[in-house]
Amino acid sequence: METVYIKTPLGIARIVGDENGISLISISDDGIISSTIPVVLQEAVFQLNDYFERKRIDFTFKLNPAGTEFQQKVWKGLLEIPFGKTMSYLELSKKLGDVKAIRAVASANGKNPLWIVVPCHRVIGTDGSLTGYAGGLWRKKWLLEHENPTTQQSLF
Repeated sequence: METVYIKTPLGIARIVGDENGISLISISDDGIISSTIPVVLQEAVFQLNDYFERKRIDFTFKLNPAGTEFQQKVWKGLLEIPFGKTMSYLELSKKLGDVKAIRAVASANGKNPLWIVVPCHRVIGTDGSLTGYAGGLWRKKWLLEHENPTTQQSLF
């Protein structure tokens, strides 16, 4: 596994992966920015930078997150939420086939290891409110406004 730390508008992103794909992208408030980028991580770094520069709305590098079968199903569902759109936990649960699984869906969403790329930030409360986000609600708000600057600013 290779690791790189890059500067983003939201903090320092940590990207971990190998030839099988990217397994982790996380964000923190501090860290030392890497001076070199391992070859297997270069495409992920390039695409994340493009995202922040508003040049990209989706990601095409290979993903390899570790998780249970249910978590993988939820994360796949998150990948289907279009750029600039949001979905409630209830809507996501219904889409995945079990409205009663809302808490399990929320838990899997919170364990998403691929920050931004698997867009857990696009999941909101049924009433339209911003709800829990591992990176902090201010980052969630920033991401939603970044992806849809005209409508999201008026919502939050």
